[in-house]
Amino acid sequence: MALLINTEELMTGKTVEWERVEFKKGWNPLASVQSISAFANDMNNWGGGYLIIGVEEKDGRPIRPVTGLKLNQLDKIQKELVEVCHRMRPQYFPIIEPVEIDGRMILVVWAPGGESRPYKAPDSQTKNPTYSYYIRRGSVTKKANDQEQRDLMQMSAHIPYDDRVNQHSNLTDIKLSLVRQHLQTIGSGLLDEIDKISPMDLYRKMNIVTGPDEYVRPKNIGLMLFNDDPTNYFPCAQIDLLQFRDESGDSFTEKIFKGPVQQQLGDALLFIKNNIIAERVVKISGQAEASRSFNYPYDALEEAIVNTVYHRSYEDDSPIEIRVYPSRIELVSYPGPLPPLNKEKLLSGKIVARKYRNRRIGDFLKELHLTEGRGTGIPKIIKAMKRNGSPAPVFETDDDLSYFTTTLPVHSLWLDSVRDNDGDNERDNDKDNDSVSIEALLLKFCLRPKKRREIMTELNVYNNSTNYQKYVKPLIEAKFIRLTIPDKLQSTKQQYQTTPLGEEHLKNLLLVA
Repeated sequence: MALLINTEELMTGKTVEWERVEFKKGWNPLASVQSISAFANDMNNWGGGYLIIGVEEKDGRPIRPVTGLKLNQLDKIQKELVEVCHRMRPQYFPIIEPVEIDGRMILVVWAPGGESRPYKAPDSQTKNPTYSYYIRRGSVTKKANDQEQRDLMQMSAHIPYDDRVNQHSNLTDIKLSLVRQHLQTIGSGLLDEIDKISPMDLYRKMNIVTGPDEYVRPKNIGLMLFNDDPTNYFPCAQIDLLQFRDESGDSFTEKIFKGPVQQQLGDALLFIKNNIIAERVVKISGQAEASRSFNYPYDALEEAIVNTVYHRSYEDDSPIEIRVYPSRIELVSYPGPLPPLNKEKLLSGKIVARKYRNRRIGDFLKELHLTEGRGTGIPKIIKAMKRNGSPAPVFETDDDLSYFTTTLPVHSLWLDSVRDNDGDNERDNDKDNDSVSIEALLLKFCLRPKKRREIMTELNVYNNSTNYQKYVKPLIEAKFIRLTIPDKLQSTKQQYQTTPLGEEHLKNLLLVA
């Protein structure tokens, strides 16, 4: 059985922060159960962590190629892992999978945040050991001190909303087609086994359902990402984009993005990229290179919107709002940040967030490469605005932390701009030319077989069905691009290659250009 996460990306720190990964060259039952306990206690609602056995580390990073484990060790270690987890109080069982890396076998132990925290682990391997609470501090597993124990006790009654069971839903409310699409997008090994196991077993492996077999129910995260319309369960789980014609806000157009959380996020970003972001080139006398700037840097907007989706409360009945004015873009979500982040710290620029409202959404967004890591969002927005020559962003909340607003001011070059009909026509012509150039780019890029993810990366768009339908499928239907494995459409080895007919079409496009 494979893991939900792409193991190679896990080993490189791309999808999980290093603080949530612990490497062990060999098998140590006591140290392992203490680390599992710490991940399960999930002190900061990070989403637990991963214990990787059979990998030597240096300064918290894996040494490649990995040391690996002998085949006759794998079964023995797994049995002993189950035994030591029986000794945790209360009992807790992580997800354990043998995985091949660098041609050698290792064990990956996924310990999500537990539903019955806090957990204790034995302090020794004696017959009657004492027990302690263990937590993670940075990349270290340690005993919780008195204050940390009190914090754990307070957290015991609160499971993050996205990780709670949803009693008003059934297993069939999770759509297997959306799960399949997600596994294909992130390159999960589970995709190869999706037709070999029951949906319930698959969903348990993904930790998106819970409960005994006779009464298994989806978790909220499963419905947020893998149901066609999450608003059936979470009112206003949507993004409302309002474009105002003037600063007064009296006249506006509205576009609402719904569907699975990752889909509405991708659709909103694509709409903004195609319809709101604009570039201006200014030639400077005596300088060879022209000055280029955007009304809003895409990196800043992307991070701001992803941050809003990640940190909003899905218990709240207010949607995310993106308000586009001539002079600024405002992103509003409810409620505000969690303590210790507050109004004063936002104003002072001392923005260090360590606790999170949703512990599962962040992991899924990272697997989709929509966010880099925890606590990096606001600094990244500030840097992107500065690189573009834009005014500094503004982050606001109130004393009660009832809302959070991110304001991105427009670049000064756009403050006095007026788009007339001629400008609109020029933009339309530019879009036509863009379509031709994208087509030529794809055909040239696929002269050698390329995977779908590589194509979307080349286009700088998200690897989702919307972009596939928009950019790739028309070329397949025109027989300009072919599938290398036509009889297995969902194969993880599927690639796309320009056909001879596509090569001829490419020559014509280049002649026109």
